[in-house]
Amino acid sequence: MTEQALDAYIRFYETMSPDSLSGLDGLVTPDVIFRDPFNDVRGPEAMRRIFAHMFEAVAGPRFYVTYRAFDGRVCFLRWRFTGVVAAMGKEPWTVDGVSEIHFEEDGRVSAHLDHWDAAGQFYAKLPLVGPIFRFIRRRAQKR
Repeated sequence: MTEQALDAYIRFYETMSPDSLSGLDGLVTPDVIFRDPFNDVRGPEAMRRIFAHMFEAVAGPRFYVTYRAFDGRVCFLRWRFTGVVAAMGKEPWTVDGVSEIHFEEDGRVSAHLDHWDAAGQFYAKLPLVGPIFRFIRRRAQKR
């Protein structure tokens, strides 16, 4: 894996827009795996659908990569995501997470696995279920 391939993938994420989603084909393998707390899909078309939905559900979504580390063909990216989710009010929503990225020898991504705290960074902030999640979290921390 080259740093060039990693730089191109990071650039795609940090500058992603509805118009740039077709560029995913050149960056990932035909059987790429994408997994996050809400999705577990295979293939670039399925990834595009997830990102297209993100642009529909979130105003001004943006990823910022703050750190990267790699060894061989595996890379870990520390990132921050920001955007406004209508169901969560008008305040910007921020999520901090890590992506585990697997590259093939040709530099294309074969797996993108996102790790972040969906309970604390998403569900606990929702108006109806948030209080329940916060209560459960407080109870679990006392033990």
